[in-house]
Amino acid sequence: MERQIKLIWDFRGPGANKTAEHHEIHLKDFIKTEGLDLLSITGTEQISEMHSSAFWVVPENDMKKYRDILKPHRATLYT
Repeated sequence: MERQIKLIWDFRGPGANKTAEHHEIHLKDFIKTEGLDLLSITGTEQISEMHSSAFWVVPENDMKKYRDILKPHRATLYT
């Protein structure tokens, strides 16, 4: 099975969680517009009161393509 990569966008400040939730909406819109797999894994994580993130899990072979288009702040192996 191909490895999965979690593309991550970090947001900081008092509105970080709301911003991450809003960013996830844009990720889902991108997935739909591009006609990609509707079972794509997206989500948000509240790391602390002042730090949240939005993420999208993509196959490793597609990671560079979406990294270059969407400019995530970081990525990690999805388990």
